[in-house]
Amino acid sequence: MVDSALSTALAEPSPIAPDAPVEEQSRGRGGPWRTESFRWAAITVLGVIAGYAAVLLANPRHFYTDDSESQYTPLWIMFGRALRSGHLPILVPEQWMTGNYSQEEAGLFNPPQLLIDLIAPSVNNLALLDTVVKLIFAIIAAIGVYRVCLVYRARAPWAAVAGIAFPLTGWFLFFDEASWVTSLTGTAWMVNAWASAVRYSRGTSGPIPVFVFLYLAISVEYVFPAVESALMLVAVAVGELVYRRKWQPVARLSAVALCAGAAGLSTYLPSMLSAKVSWRGNSQINNDAFLTVPWSESLNASLPSTLPAFTSWWGYIQPLPMTYIAWFLIPVLAFVDWRRAREAWKEFTAAALFAIMFLMWAAGPGTVGPLRWPARVLPMVALGLLVLVCVLVGRFGTVSGWRNRCIAAAVLIAALWVRTFSADPHDVAWHLMSVVVVAGLGAIAVWLGRTRGTAAAALLTIVAMFPIAYGQVWAAQPTPMSWNLPAYRSDAKAAFPQFAGTTIQLGDRGLLQPGDKSLAGAYGSLVFGNYARDLELSYVNGYTPNGHFWFGDMLCMRWDASVCPDAYRRLFTPEPTTGRTLVDLLKLDRVVLQKAMFPDVGEQPAPDGWKWADYPGHERYIWVLEREDGLISTVNGRVADAHDVTATSLSESDMTSKVRVSSPDGGRVVFARLGWPGYRATLGGRSLPITTVSKSILAVDIPAGTDNAELTVSWRPPGWKIGIGTAVAGLAGLAVLQWGYVRTRRRRDPGDPDLPLSHEPAEVLS
Repeated sequence: MVDSALSTALAEPSPIAPDAPVEEQSRGRGGPWRTESFRWAAITVLGVIAGYAAVLLANPRHFYTDDSESQYTPLWIMFGRALRSGHLPILVPEQWMTGNYSQEEAGLFNPPQLLIDLIAPSVNNLALLDTVVKLIFAIIAAIGVYRVCLVYRARAPWAAVAGIAFPLTGWFLFFDEASWVTSLTGTAWMVNAWASAVRYSRGTSGPIPVFVFLYLAISVEYVFPAVESALMLVAVAVGELVYRRKWQPVARLSAVALCAGAAGLSTYLPSMLSAKVSWRGNSQINNDAFLTVPWSESLNASLPSTLPAFTSWWGYIQPLPMTYIAWFLIPVLAFVDWRRAREAWKEFTAAALFAIMFLMWAAGPGTVGPLRWPARVLPMVALGLLVLVCVLVGRFGTVSGWRNRCIAAAVLIAALWVRTFSADPHDVAWHLMSVVVVAGLGAIAVWLGRTRGTAAAALLTIVAMFPIAYGQVWAAQPTPMSWNLPAYRSDAKAAFPQFAGTTIQLGDRGLLQPGDKSLAGAYGSLVFGNYARDLELSYVNGYTPNGHFWFGDMLCMRWDASVCPDAYRRLFTPEPTTGRTLVDLLKLDRVVLQKAMFPDVGEQPAPDGWKWADYPGHERYIWVLEREDGLISTVNGRVADAHDVTATSLSESDMTSKVRVSSPDGGRVVFARLGWPGYRATLGGRSLPITTVSKSILAVDIPAGTDNAELTVSWRPPGWKIGIGTAVAGLAGLAVLQWGYVRTRRRRDPGDPDLPLSHEPAEVLS
């Protein structure tokens, strides 16, 4: 069936010329146009699958690496287990710095993400889970790019070229798809919001698709897609104003965008209102060279061998083709009929403005509040340029005067080689071979375009992407990003000690040697990042990009839960105001120490009340301290210290502690909870102030004369009432907009000047 579809695509010309009169376009929306639209949408899906297959041939773990293995996938497991038990773990006190999931990248209010969470615990092979999930979102992103190209009147074959090329662009493939999955998912929804925004502005679709796609992009709980969506809407609004010179469609689009933003506000309110105690509390704008990309590197987009020059984790010359977009992107500009394209320049305003905005962002500043590392927007540069170029070629591509155009393409390729060689002069042979490949493929594409038509040239352009993707991933092996955590959860759980209670690990991931990164090595005894969630164990340690500043400072704990060697001393030193050690205030049952950091500590006497425990088979990597009197994490709830107070736990949940207290002269109760904003305390229904110990651990002062009263300490995400209110307002606003759309919708005459000048994809793509 696939072969038949491809042969039909090769044989049939596009049923409607992209610059056809309005009447012809209107007649073409059914029948042949619908058939071709579906056919090339199917080819787009198959192309993404083929691209993933090529990448997996080069590295079977490509999509299970770095943050995907150490942060996101373990969260899916943990959240899935919690959801199956009937609750949403917004706060997990025992995880301390990493346990406030109202401000982590957990997608608490994102329905597709919650569905992934529910499925995740049933999958043993985490690499397979990651690959399938990312393939699905890569397909969604590709279809979104395809839709964007269609609404700007590209021919379907070139819209498919853009859609398939996008998941194979450099930064997107090597970072967002390999590691930062929330960027992948948010981008997939944002691109579809772009297409639906244009359709809504032009009256060919309602506000609901725009609202849904924008909400999904916002609620992945990763700020970059939210900000990128806002800039995309600016580009679309300006583009529609320039093209159609009517403000009413832009006003409607702005209204639905505000509704989606209001509905998604609760995703970011907790982070915003907790910024004063978090690592991301800095609202300044700073500039530095780290991951800022010069414009010349951003535009060096068509040589597969490109290794750009800018500062990152690996020095100045990068080991990955971060700025690569597509092999055809720059050379194909020689085959655009620029005279005809200039006449339609207004229609390209949105895509051009989108690309320019993100090209400027990629060059700096380095930090804007919580937004850091400008190279993260390179996929947006790729998106804007792919849409712009493929729409130009799809509407104004030509092979007339092909000899002169081939010379122009050769000049463009030569310029690319000069830029690539300048950035990475040590791989000159690899760059020359890359030039030969691009020039050869381009020559064949031109010949096919002249002899077999647009579809044949587009199919060659697509097929050539797959060996290039394979070669790029193969050349980057061994990948510098992988933690190499175990892929099979059953194997990891069988090899790891089944520690009961709550454990803290004191160690540093940087001390692991390459040979340690296996289940037979360190990963059979040590956890870093969120690895403990894979093992279904309760560890303080976890991965957080948004940790509690004072708790991290107290134990010198970093984003991956690595600590400094002084953490051991700090953990067993009495806290001045309570006289209790931190290990008691945190109600920890066990301390695991990495032998590479503490080589001799196990030869010393254990602290008072503790003992050295033996775990045969794990002596190579860890020392283990356990309490002599057994587990205390569940004794008397989360009451960690009661000074001049009698405190008895009545009930406990993740978000609430109820305690019976008595204090004739007044005192203080300290809870094994991290003092995030959002806590409140009541005593017999009367509010009490909240305070902290060491600026981190929650405490409540009990007034004198308290006798057998009920103290309730509860936490809610900061701003949750505001979030509910804005969500209701957003949905109400959407209902009004949908009512207005249905009420004013009418059958338009094909000659109506307000009829959108665009090919419209089949309704299933709305």
